[in-house]
Amino acid sequence: MQLTNDPETLAPADCSGVCIFAEQRHGKLASVSLELLGEGRRLADALGQPLHAVVLGGGVGPVAEEVRHYGADRVHVVDDAALEHFQAEPYAAALVAVVRQVKPAILLVGQSNVTRSFVPAVALALGAGLVGGCTQVALDDAKQNLVQTRPAFGGTVFASVLTETARPQIASVRPRMFEPAARLDAPAGEIVAHSLPDDAAPRTKFLDSVDELGDAVDLTEAEVIVSGGRGIGGPEAFAMIRELADALGGVVGASRAAVDAGWIAYSHQVGQTGKIVKPRVYVACGISGAIQHQVGMRSSDTIVAINRDPEAPIFKLATYGLVGDVKQIVPALTRRFLKG
Repeated sequence: MQLTNDPETLAPADCSGVCIFAEQRHGKLASVSLELLGEGRRLADALGQPLHAVVLGGGVGPVAEEVRHYGADRVHVVDDAALEHFQAEPYAAALVAVVRQVKPAILLVGQSNVTRSFVPAVALALGAGLVGGCTQVALDDAKQNLVQTRPAFGGTVFASVLTETARPQIASVRPRMFEPAARLDAPAGEIVAHSLPDDAAPRTKFLDSVDELGDAVDLTEAEVIVSGGRGIGGPEAFAMIRELADALGGVVGASRAAVDAGWIAYSHQVGQTGKIVKPRVYVACGISGAIQHQVGMRSSDTIVAINRDPEAPIFKLATYGLVGDVKQIVPALTRRFLKG
């Protein structure tokens, strides 16, 4: 898709409804897509307008059928072999084509490596506004504009952004911000098939994909996370963090300070510049609780903080707080949980 400085814009008066991008990989819906279906349904009902979902890929018929179980009124599908493996240009061309036909007032996408790669091109082609990293979306009092809230200035403040003149209003939403939509026993809505535009050919050639190797972890799907910060003392202390995580059936996380120090890989980082998580249990070990870290884990159901400093900001957020030496408390907790 060739981008242009003279985009084909949509008139606000012609636009209505809410549309979500249902991201999938290898035939499996991303969990954030289920969150968007739930939040999109809420917005659509408040507006009295339909909820649309867009599925892109090759051989994604079963994915589209699955989306029907989560309340979308229409599921728009571009099923083409050229979309089997993600490439930014054909994905952008496909989504732009669907949006121009559907004309939604609001377009919600999950914040991921995939959407970061192509949704800005979609916004440019549509002449629309894009607000990235949203933690909340709501309608203004007149139900005319989407209020898009995101952290700013390193997470020290939250900005509410409105796009008053361009449509659709595109918001990229951080994962784990909303409750997933409930799965319906009987599928609802209809499937609408779309063709891939003729100008969707990419300028690159897909060769192969390689799964991440080594010490990789999916923090966003974890139910229990035990994180270590600078207060644990050094990289060797992550052995005790891992032992506690294993005892709880969880995974290992980390603060940015620990990652920047080279104590653990970036894939473990929780926070504004890392992963946004929402586990049932989050254990913060030796983490002071800077606002940038809080942004990434404050939605956890239960937060346990372990820190030597009783004035550490993390204790204001914690459900339970333990003041003391993490090198004594963490092994003691591990022994206790292993006993059952």
